[in-house]
Amino acid sequence: MNESGTGTKSEALHRPLVTAIWLLVPVLLLGAAIWWLVATDPLSAFRNGAPPVESLTVERTILDNEGLRVLVRAGGSESMRIAQIQVDAAYWEFVQTPPGPIARGSTAWIAIPFPWIVGEGHSVTFVTNTGATFDHPIPVAVATPVATSGNLVAQAVLGAFVGILPVVIGLAFYPALRNAGPTVMDFLLALTVGLLGFLLVDTLEDAFEFAGEAAAIFQGPTMVVLTAGASFLLLMAIARRRGVPTGVSLAAYIALGIGLHNLGEGLAIGAAFAAGAAGLGTFLVIGFTLHNITEGIGIAAPILKVRPPLHVFAGLALLAGGPAVLGMWLGSLAYAPHWSALALSIGAGAILQVIVEVVALLVRSDRTWARIASLPVLSGIAFGVVFMYVTAMLVKI
Repeated sequence: MNESGTGTKSEALHRPLVTAIWLLVPVLLLGAAIWWLVATDPLSAFRNGAPPVESLTVERTILDNEGLRVLVRAGGSESMRIAQIQVDAAYWEFVQTPPGPIARGSTAWIAIPFPWIVGEGHSVTFVTNTGATFDHPIPVAVATPVATSGNLVAQAVLGAFVGILPVVIGLAFYPALRNAGPTVMDFLLALTVGLLGFLLVDTLEDAFEFAGEAAAIFQGPTMVVLTAGASFLLLMAIARRRGVPTGVSLAAYIALGIGLHNLGEGLAIGAAFAAGAAGLGTFLVIGFTLHNITEGIGIAAPILKVRPPLHVFAGLALLAGGPAVLGMWLGSLAYAPHWSALALSIGAGAILQVIVEVVALLVRSDRTWARIASLPVLSGIAFGVVFMYVTAMLVKI
């Protein structure tokens, strides 16, 4: 009997070792296959002298007293080398940092001592050593703003005005809505679904637009879909780990979804500042503010019967609007299209998660989908979408 017990323990100890060996076998096979491919180079029979496929994406452009500086990212099948650069069809000397070939997926700064003219358009053409050309237009040349403390403070003020202030104004409706009856509560929760539904579509549209501007190596559209899906599933798992979120927890998730959306928009606005292309007039700033007021009401809807302390409202306002300030700073200091696409994709997943939770809250109260088809709910959804659509007209240029 003891021998049997000893044998069982021995088998239990050896089982992980056997499993590890069997896991190692396919890894060794893969390594051997790659070694054979590199050592024998069977692809040489298919080479007919054609140059490798090349791709070059300009991610950032800086115009200052020293000329032009552009950040480029290489794509294609192999490393690439920039041999010549033309600006307005004339060849110019340039300095590349770091020098030499640009590896696939890597970036390099290109400095060109070109005397650009304010208000005029210019065209930069990159010529590789294989003869391939890549054009980068500069529609209107203006000096790139320097990231000074004064500029950062000004961006923070603007970000607070278009991000935090509207949410605070929306949350200020909380006392007036405290005594809302069931019908008004249904309308407000449905209003939240409507405005979030609009934000979901708007966020995905912007994410795909930025993804189209990103380097091909990031597989923009696929990155947007996968990131949004991962964000949705992760937040659903976090939200449901202690049951279904309600009250302050649900309001926090609504604020988070809105905040991630505002982060992506802030990145784009900050990048426009860095490029000297942000002509935000008073009318547009007012439009942004009106457009975002409904967000505060949507955040307040789940906590009308909770009566949380004042610091909770402050936290919700910062969570929803604060990322607009952070996005402007990051966008003006270090921007690339794939970062905006990534931030907006995460925001889209968060917004979808909140929509699911709010709809679940509406259904859960009477355990039937009939409530979704009621007049208060349908009118609330419609009003939320229409209000966001109409006010979005004020900020679309």
